[in-house]
Amino acid sequence: MASQLAALGLALALAAPGVAQTVETTSLEALTWTELRALVRAGKTTVLVPIGGTEQNGPHMALGKHNIRVRLLAERVAHGLGNALVAPVLAYVPEGAVEPPAGHMRFPGTITVREETFRQTLESAARSFRAHGFRDIVFLGDHGSTQAGQRAVAARLNQEWTASPVRVHAVEEYYRAATAGFDALLKARGYRADEIGRHAGLADTSLTLALEPSLVRATPREAPAPGEPTGVEGDPRRASAELGRLGVELIVTRSVAAIRQSIATSRR
Repeated sequence: MASQLAALGLALALAAPGVAQTVETTSLEALTWTELRALVRAGKTTVLVPIGGTEQNGPHMALGKHNIRVRLLAERVAHGLGNALVAPVLAYVPEGAVEPPAGHMRFPGTITVREETFRQTLESAARSFRAHGFRDIVFLGDHGSTQAGQRAVAARLNQEWTASPVRVHAVEEYYRAATAGFDALLKARGYRADEIGRHAGLADTSLTLALEPSLVRATPREAPAPGEPTGVEGDPRRASAELGRLGVELIVTRSVAAIRQSIATSRR
């Protein structure tokens, strides 16, 4: 085995000299364990935990909207912070009852987990990051149903870790900026509340167009039957990437500021 590893190392060095010396990514998944260890020792001691959700987003937007969006936004937030890495996206979150189906679970493709399971997963992830040297563990939830769980887990672990320098931050400003903050910005530009919507409407669709337009269908390939629920709360017809970019800037700017403030407060 040792000779095989040595041969592999030599082959990689010959094929791409110098590649191993520079690590540019913020993605924890893209790093080797030795690269991660070196980055933490060098001061990258903040880890962002992006929390998405797999759910229906109307007939015009893909099921993975939350997951892809929160990953891309977390990467931008990490760059803004300068000392942060981004953990894998948590794609399984509470989405409602299975039997009988309620809420988004009435639509094919939505995946739900019990609230207890979600909180246990968050706690286990936080304990893992603490064991590997991270000092600040930040929950960024793109979904409304996860906010209470994030707060509860952060509070419980911070109480347990009072004597430790490690802190967990449930940064709700990320979600507030993406919803109430972005809504206010759109209203100031003349868009109506009924088209901005709460789910898969103008605001939601614009953010997705700005970050990953391939998730949005200009014309739904499969339309709901007449009278069938669409899953849309709002009107996405005037959505645009240009509007979405305003929301992206707002979310990133406010999230970076909120994380810095939370970390500074926890150190007092």
